[in-house]
Amino acid sequence: MAAGACGGSATSQTATHGSAPGPAVSTTTRSPTAAAAGAPALQTIAAGTLPAPVQAPATAALGSRVLLIGGLDQADESVSAVIAVGPGGATRLATLPGALHDAAAATLGDRSLVIGGGEPSHSEITAIDSTGAVVPAGSLPAAASDVAAATIGQAVYVVGGYTGTAPLDTIVAWSGSGAGRVVARLPAPVRYAAVAAAAGRLIIAGGTSGDTALRAIYAFDPATGRVTRIGSLPRPLTHATAAALGASVFVIGGRGPGADTQTAMILAIDPASGSVTRAGHLPRPLSDVGAATVGDRIIVAGGRGPTGVLSDRIYRLSSRVPAAP
Repeated sequence: MAAGACGGSATSQTATHGSAPGPAVSTTTRSPTAAAAGAPALQTIAAGTLPAPVQAPATAALGSRVLLIGGLDQADESVSAVIAVGPGGATRLATLPGALHDAAAATLGDRSLVIGGGEPSHSEITAIDSTGAVVPAGSLPAAASDVAAATIGQAVYVVGGYTGTAPLDTIVAWSGSGAGRVVARLPAPVRYAAVAAAAGRLIIAGGTSGDTALRAIYAFDPATGRVTRIGSLPRPLTHATAAALGASVFVIGGRGPGADTQTAMILAIDPASGSVTRAGHLPRPLSDVGAATVGDRIIVAGGRGPTGVLSDRIYRLSSRVPAAP
């Protein structure tokens, strides 16, 4: 999808601060770490197809399955399907109360959550359990689409987004009920960032600020409330997806500022040092994929190619096994 008014191919709005009030949290910056080429760490294996192509589904793991929630279809229309991808293939698990896209998803306890989304932007947080039951669970402090989220401990953290009129610079914590609260602010508003949790911190890579695709990699530590720049991507990247596996956060696909600049690259970020290495590649350039970690693998599904054609493919990313001597 384009970095624009939620969905479609519109260009993004001028970045202005429009986030809800929150605590003053200090932000520090360290020198960016240059990307280094290394041996691929992941292998990509075809693992089936979805019932229909989709881009930008909110994606989270629930038990042994990955849920793909909402998204946009080939006609650029929001969808309401909740698709479960598991060992037996992909099946429709549930239907949302309304169609949405550009939402975030995360899992807390025995429920996956779909957070925000548009269009117009929503503030609702909705829970989905393993049986497919869909129930209201809470809310964001402000309506937001173009968001990303990950779970650390007993809280879900929601990064950035767009209210429908203004981009957000907030990190919101939600602990399972009621309304979320702003716990930190980024140096600038960001949309479409790649976000995953590793080593007790939130890793935030790339995204869009105004009309600009970003290179910055930030870490947010809930224990201190600090946002720290820890590195840089090798090039500006937005509409990518992140997932943690082992000791690394992997940034999967994405694109530059142009709607036709998708990449197949998979990058590995070391959460401790911020160093970036090449870790593998998708079979084709894709942005706006859904991705989540289940056990020792990352499941990747859907996405948008450079010509605007959506993917219905499912891939399994797993660590390469060294060849026997």
